[in-house]
Amino acid sequence: MSAKNTPGKAARIAAAQTILRALGLGERQSNELAALVLLTLANLKPKQPWAEASAPLLGITPIIESIAAHYGVRYAPNTRETIRDEAVKFFVESGLLLRNPDHPARPTNSGKTVYRLEPHALALLQSHGTPAWKQHLAAYLKAREAIQKELHRQRTLARVPVTLPDGRQLTLSAGGQNPLIKAAVEHFAPIFTPGGLVVYLGDSETKFLHLDAPYLAKLGIALDAAAKMPDLVIHDVRRNWLILIEAVTSAGPVDGKRRSELKQLFKGSTTGLVFVTAFETRKAMQAFLGQISWESEVWIAEAPEHLIHFNGERFLGPYPDAMPKNQ
Repeated sequence: MSAKNTPGKAARIAAAQTILRALGLGERQSNELAALVLLTLANLKPKQPWAEASAPLLGITPIIESIAAHYGVRYAPNTRETIRDEAVKFFVESGLLLRNPDHPARPTNSGKTVYRLEPHALALLQSHGTPAWKQHLAAYLKAREAIQKELHRQRTLARVPVTLPDGRQLTLSAGGQNPLIKAAVEHFAPIFTPGGLVVYLGDSETKFLHLDAPYLAKLGIALDAAAKMPDLVIHDVRRNWLILIEAVTSAGPVDGKRRSELKQLFKGSTTGLVFVTAFETRKAMQAFLGQISWESEVWIAEAPEHLIHFNGERFLGPYPDAMPKNQ
């Protein structure tokens, strides 16, 4: 009998699957993998009583390591996405888990993302196997919709509102480069591209949060889902320039390689291309000075009325290699 199939471990995994099914989760989200993830997030070893369940903060890699250590099931590092997509993601959506409760502004795609059992869910697990289990389960199911609404409200409050130049409003997920993207939309655009249109805006949670594909098509640009987009694209209608902005907080300025990638991505454009790297502060820019491409611009949010021009005979304008071919 393998380690994972010893009577104690098998019974504990089966009990966790029963709990997940009782909560209305489907077959995939109540399979062995999901059960092991739930047990790990409850910090329960095979012989521990349910009453000792707790709620540590755990990332995906520690979850994998704990499953191997306590249940003898070893998942390869490349199964991180499977565990996230087939278990953790659904537990968050159903209200069983909180994502980044220690730091709600942390980007979803951060390598530091952690999860914790929601307090009501933890209390329910702690009652499993007691005479009060059925009563607690019924109460939890009755209250679950209200719990999910409150969690959704909290996530919504944590989002970053941004107003586009045309007055439309969007909300960005909290953290990461999104506050800098907001600053670029609300401060760079009115100053340097008055009357311009935001035709693309990315988000750490939703890559194509705002995409005006028909408008871009009129400019000769067709994008696919795999496109490695800049963070922000603004069409300067008056001068027929496409401003491609990378918002940098930890990585990703417009260096020589990225400038070439963007030229290739927008090669069908009937507009001139302007490459801009945005930073929050001059201090933040210093770490990237050696990487920033010549013939590009730098904008700093703390000094929004100024640009730093990296060489060339133009100031905020497309160079010959970034002009449409028919001109």
